[in-house]
Amino acid sequence: MTESDTGTGAPYTDAARARLVMAYEACELAERARAAVPIGEHELRPDGTTSSPGAMLADAARVLAAAQRFFEAAAVFERVGGADWQLIGDVLEVSPQTARVRFAMAEAGFRQGLLFPEGIGADSEATRLRVCMAQEPLETALDLDDWVLRHEDGDSELGTTPVSGGLVRTDRRRRIEKHS
Repeated sequence: MTESDTGTGAPYTDAARARLVMAYEACELAERARAAVPIGEHELRPDGTTSSPGAMLADAARVLAAAQRFFEAAAVFERVGGADWQLIGDVLEVSPQTARVRFAMAEAGFRQGLLFPEGIGADSEATRLRVCMAQEPLETALDLDDWVLRHEDGDSELGTTPVSGGLVRTDRRRRIEKHS
């Protein structure tokens, strides 16, 4: 399903798309971390040692990588939403230059993916996925709506569209007037 399939026609703002990528990364992080909680019946030997040496460390490394993607997506969202490097540096307790060095390429990649989705050199599955989410946000948002509702833990204030309902669309009239 694309945005035009819904009959609304107006695309989502770049900041809404960046926030959606961040939401997706948070979902991935939560799922990876959640998978590490159960202790499988045959995971431990009778003496308490692991039956699969290195497996939990590999799982932890995947959780850490997911956390890093979430962290990066949050910085990109803040930048696309108008935050300057000074603010990002202040929040992270680093210099603005350090913040810029850490996140500028991610921001540029996100913006390039919005402008040229077919021409981006998507060097990884994660990059291709982010570009797809940014280009087809409604489908991703609806999937995340379902995920949130399955995991709501009694938070009844979320409504039926806890992700897609908060996305902001651009106002085509303002865009047309702006370019006139």
